[in-house]
Amino acid sequence: MWHETIEKNLGLLIVLIVVAISFGGLAEIVPLFFQKQTTEPVDGLKPLAALQLEGRDIYIREGCHVCHSQMVRPFRAETERYGPYSVAGESVWEHPFLWGSKRTGPDLARVGERYSDDWHRVHLNNPRDVVPESIMPSYPWLNDASLDKADPGAKMAALRKVGVPYTDEDISGAKQLVQSKTEMDAIVAYLQQLGTVMKNKR
Repeated sequence: MWHETIEKNLGLLIVLIVVAISFGGLAEIVPLFFQKQTTEPVDGLKPLAALQLEGRDIYIREGCHVCHSQMVRPFRAETERYGPYSVAGESVWEHPFLWGSKRTGPDLARVGERYSDDWHRVHLNNPRDVVPESIMPSYPWLNDASLDKADPGAKMAALRKVGVPYTDEDISGAKQLVQSKTEMDAIVAYLQQLGTVMKNKR
């Protein structure tokens, strides 16, 4: 029979498996490029401000995304702990997006405005001061690292090329907005906006 021929021919079997997976993948993925809910921002979504954008880059640089996902899954246990489940429209302007499944620490998709700025500063400086059992590393150098040499305007200009709706005014005034700020200021500003656009959509 034909299936016996395929099963005994390793090369042919591999080719047919790749073809089957490719067609299946295309059938699942391609329609997402044309659905409004996956390609358009949710109501109220705004591009990150200059300080928040710098904070996001520091968040990535320090590896925070390795231990903390930003994706609340649509399960009761998740939504009761973290809040509304994540939707694609929240992340349409994120490059790269920070969804994921690795959680050494809690998910941060809805952490914005849950704690005060001071709480975040203390937590980042030494996590065990607020969560004694925490295994998160400390980031005390963020307090002293200046953003005076940062150029968020250049980042905004690059992001505008891939569809993030930054204006000329946003770009031209960005550098001035981060002067005299520290990396700690930036990462706290970034954390405080996470998920806030979804707070009124429960």
